[in-house]
Amino acid sequence: MPRTLPVFTAFWTRRPLLLAVVLMGCASACTQQQGRDIAKQFSNGKPDEFFQTSVDRMATLGMRDNLQSLYLLMNKLYLRNPNQWRQSGYPDVVSAAREIRKAIENRQPLPALGDRRDLAALSYSLSPEFRGDRVGAFIYAIGSMLVTAHGGRTQFYISDSINPQFVNNAARNIEKATWLLSQRQDANGVLLLFSNEISEEGSNLSFAVEFGKIVARLDLLTQMLDERYRRIGLNYAQSLLLMNFLPVQ
Repeated sequence: MPRTLPVFTAFWTRRPLLLAVVLMGCASACTQQQGRDIAKQFSNGKPDEFFQTSVDRMATLGMRDNLQSLYLLMNKLYLRNPNQWRQSGYPDVVSAAREIRKAIENRQPLPALGDRRDLAALSYSLSPEFRGDRVGAFIYAIGSMLVTAHGGRTQFYISDSINPQFVNNAARNIEKATWLLSQRQDANGVLLLFSNEISEEGSNLSFAVEFGKIVARLDLLTQMLDERYRRIGLNYAQSLLLMNFLPVQ
């Protein structure tokens, strides 16, 4: 027993040192991993991302996803209403869809709608008086409205501003348009466009689900924008309260 006591004592004496070495090794490994993760993020990023705040980046990604959802809805509507693309004047459905996308993203007018854009185009596309590719007109109208609500842009940077009220209004307009899409009929009582379906054979609510995703993204962006501008106002109010000068660089 007397011969093992010094060894036991020495072990416990050196234990804090061993623990410190282990912790330092773990911290070093974590730091190296974090460094590799940061380097990977920078390498995967685009140069223009350096000119975007987190909200700008979120708005850009949200717009990209909303347009993709809209194009998915367009393809689904063409499948449910195959007679519509034939009225577009294009040789096939792929060509018709491509031209609608181009018109939305380049902010070009759609011949079937004349000079109508945004809300005027949306109302006209769901009216019995409209003659032409109703699917293309409807999708174009919503896409045009989305871009307009975001200040006429699809990508956003530090110098850009987005009005949260307009984004919120766009979300509410899409909710109304979704309801109108399922209700509007022609003089014979036939739906102008077939979308969601609930019957004895089954249910297809995929249109409502995809429109719901767009609305959810718009509502989230609205909240983020409200908080951003609220914080700007609070920071300014705090600087006045504390009599601090505001930074100029």
